Amino acid sequence: MKAIQMSGPGGSEVLEYNNVQDPVPGPGDVLVQLKAIGVNYMDIYVRSGTYPIPSLPLILGSEGAGEVLAIGDDVSGFKQGDLVAYTGVPQSYAQKIVCPAWKLIKIPTGLDVDTAAAVMLQGITAQYLCKSTYPLGPGDTCLIHASAGGVGLLLTQMAKSLGATVIGTVSTEEKGNISRSAGADYIINYKTHDFQKEVEAISDGKGIQVVYDSVGLDTFDKSIGCLATRGYMVLYGQSSGLVPPISPMLLNSKSLFLTRPTLNSYIDNRAELESRASEVLNAVNDGTLKVSIHNKFALADAAMAHDQLEGRLTTGKLLLVP
Repeated sequence: MKAIQMSGPGGSEVLEYNNVQDPVPGPGDVLVQLKAIGVNYMDIYVRSGTYPIPSLPLILGSEGAGEVLAIGDDVSGFKQGDLVAYTGVPQSYAQKIVCPAWKLIKIPTGLDVDTAAAVMLQGITAQYLCKSTYPLGPGDTCLIHASAGGVGLLLTQMAKSLGATVIGTVSTEEKGNISRSAGADYIINYKTHDFQKEVEAISDGKGIQVVYDSVGLDTFDKSIGCLATRGYMVLYGQSSGLVPPISPMLLNSKSLFLTRPTLNSYIDNRAELESRASEVLNAVNDGTLKVSIHNKFALADAAMAHDQLEGRLTTGKLLLVP
């Protein structure tokens, strides 16, 4: 089969479209013919060496959707031909993948595989951020950085459904319009305005309850400054670079909370994965949660997808099609 491999860390030029051996399902596994593969910033972190590289050569990716081809021993609940989706399974930039059965979610009837692949990682991330990491409710105001991105658009919609006020940061007027259409109450162009001063004005100097920050280095310090007493700084990404070590005393003056959540910690058992994934997929299927697919690339063009994502040229999700 064909797959995208890297033989060492670097830019998008290290991604190679190669022939590799077909995977074989073992006990507890399911073989899936992939039809759509999610591209996520985490893939860039791995490719660049920001995240540890387990071994080389490495097939990138951790999210996708497709059709069940074969089932290993000791697997129940799935059959050949089922349409399934997953997140958190490595080596997804390929035509086929072996998945642990417990990590697979059946795609609801009426939902297409592209949309299912587009929403597993980012949708479940948005869900746990606003319902578990800091549970939003009426009276809360949140700042969502990169609010026109894949997670940002989903998180904005969920935050509004929970009764929160949403402030979104964007880099262009076009992205601002997209974020506003998802429900953001206030839009701040961080390239032309100081977002900390804007948040201070919006909150009448009181600060806000929570910041959801996927940007990292460029936004962290001012995001801390946006928080009200006992506010939550939720740092769930670092697209602009790693935040350097900080002193806990930075949090002292307002008794602030700082957390660095990861998706795997919120879906590390079947019950929690199924609960979160079902909520997200059903919301998409019934139209209450809108998913934006920005672009689709052939698997062989994975480098182009990385360049587009890394260049902050996207709104919504990028997919690879094997």
